[in-house]
Amino acid sequence: MSRLATRFGTLKSQQRKALVSYVMAGDPHPQVTVPLLHQMVEAGVDVIELGLPFSDPMADGPVIALAAERALAAGTNTLDALNMVKEFRKNDTETPVVLMGYLNPVEVIGYEKFVAYAHECGVDGVLLVDLPPEEATDLDVVLKKYDMNQIFLLAPTSTDERIQHVVKQASGFIYYVSLKGVTGAATLDVAEAAARIQKIKSYTDVPVGVGFGISDAASAKAMGVAADAVIVGSAFVKQFANLAPEQAVIETVNKVKELRAALDELV
Repeated sequence: MSRLATRFGTLKSQQRKALVSYVMAGDPHPQVTVPLLHQMVEAGVDVIELGLPFSDPMADGPVIALAAERALAAGTNTLDALNMVKEFRKNDTETPVVLMGYLNPVEVIGYEKFVAYAHECGVDGVLLVDLPPEEATDLDVVLKKYDMNQIFLLAPTSTDERIQHVVKQASGFIYYVSLKGVTGAATLDVAEAAARIQKIKSYTDVPVGVGFGISDAASAKAMGVAADAVIVGSAFVKQFANLAPEQAVIETVNKVKELRAALDELV
């Protein structure tokens, strides 16, 4: 059983919701990332979503786009991000790690080489924002060879046909984008998102996580009622835009504790 399946299974048996944290690898410099991941897990994160820095992050708002710029300026590339997972695994063999990024760097490396090394480093799944399920078969074959999950996105605009197409291919969990727009947007319609999540869940037993627009305890708790996981990114990443790294880590860990406490109120 994969780490993702094990973690979601354990949480379900405890009637708890998963807190999935997005962290940009190498932001603001490579030495920060691995210690930050350990501290976030200790504070209550259940699944790590590690961002692969990319120069044209079209699905991301300014907070995460600037984080990618900082990471790239600090010299972090895709293979560096994989090596961070490898370092993380020296002290944590249980927390699932999913890579989130864009297709171009993966194609440059090659599917087989990328997935084989990601597996060696301890990666559990991959979400490539600009790789739709219709074009993801070749990557999926390689991922399955290494018992890794391919995560797909669904959006408020996804048709019933699209939902059914995704759930047939999805594994690990499904990422529901709770609003129209980019990461970090603030126009979250909780009722609409909850209704869409329930619709997706009617088609599949694969866990459904919800992200985009979740930034505080209230929004996390509201979305946790409907979803199996709450995915938070910009609320963490923005700490590194204006604060010294040490203070940014403290603020990020405090935010994790706030969100974890809110989700645990649902038990």
